[in-house]
Amino acid sequence: MMDANMRLSHTPAGVKLCKTEDIADGGARNFVLQLRAGRFHGFVVREGTDAFGYIDRCPHAGLPLAQQLDDYLTPDGSLIACSWHGALFGKQDGLCVGGPCTGQSLGTWPVQIDGDWIITA
Repeated sequence: MMDANMRLSHTPAGVKLCKTEDIADGGARNFVLQLRAGRFHGFVVREGTDAFGYIDRCPHAGLPLAQQLDDYLTPDGSLIACSWHGALFGKQDGLCVGGPCTGQSLGTWPVQIDGDWIITA
């Protein structure tokens, strides 16, 4: 049997996360899903009619990126930022473009916009 506190790296498809309007255009939001096999920690970035999901774990140190709830982006909103060591990632591809893990990427979490909802894919 798996530990209920285990951090998962994927989720089933079709889980409704939130209404599209619940994440501002250009913004990001945290999600923690409690599944039978354990907990999944991820976040979604919305860019217009697109949504990009990532596992909430920096490739540099394995920590969640945000120290404050939903605080995933640089002040100007142009990049994803790890608040622990300053790594910077592209919003649409998760590629580290600066900091201690340059060239590495965030783990992707397949999500999509379905009507008015952001759901897992």
